[in-house]
Amino acid sequence: MKKFFSKLALTVSAVVFLAAPAFASGKDDAVAMVKSAVAFYKANGMEKALDAYNDSKGQFVKGELYVAVLAVDGTLLAKGVGQSQIGQNTIDVPDAKGTKFRRLMIEGAIKNGSGWVDYVFVNPKTKELEQKEAYYEKVDDLVINVGFYKGK
Repeated sequence: MKKFFSKLALTVSAVVFLAAPAFASGKDDAVAMVKSAVAFYKANGMEKALDAYNDSKGQFVKGELYVAVLAVDGTLLAKGVGQSQIGQNTIDVPDAKGTKFRRLMIEGAIKNGSGWVDYVFVNPKTKELEQKEAYYEKVDDLVINVGFYKGK
């Protein structure tokens, strides 16, 4: 019965998420994508989930939104776009203004289970530094997150 409800939750999450516009952005879309990624992980396990999250043309990359996954020790395990740091510990790699946003995510996830963090990142579309906000959730020893650009 538990497996049935897991699959049902995954299906509902996928339908809701896939109904969103292809180039979605914003808080609601970041939350929806994280929740869909968490449901996928719970239904399919880590190996299949990480493969899906790392697929740059897969279901967890929509316009500027993509799933990234950190282990609670700071190791980057998945990132839908820009995968050069996968396998590296990035907990103390700062943004352009010196904010250790991954550390903030991990600490917030451990303490509260979920939350938001603001940082500055290069937007791959504009090639410029822009404000970005990410929603994150902790599941097991992972922090699954999705960020969106807020502009300059």
